[in-house]
Amino acid sequence: MTMDRVIKIMAGSFILISIALAVWVSKWWLLWTAGVGVNLIQSAFTGWCPASGFLAKLGIQGTCSMKK
Repeated sequence: MTMDRVIKIMAGSFILISIALAVWVSKWWLLWTAGVGVNLIQSAFTGWCPASGFLAKLGIQGTCSMKK
């Protein structure tokens, strides 16, 4: 699996997890959703994503438009 697919899976999972936590635990978990959204927007403009460095260290290879 390429890095860009793993990053999309991570972002989607984080959003779904935070929504579930907001429903069942506290609405403050929606801040996590907002953080993921902000990171996706900044990575679109800057071409840099914090997850790409972490995944590269784990050995995940492949093309990633967000990897610099």
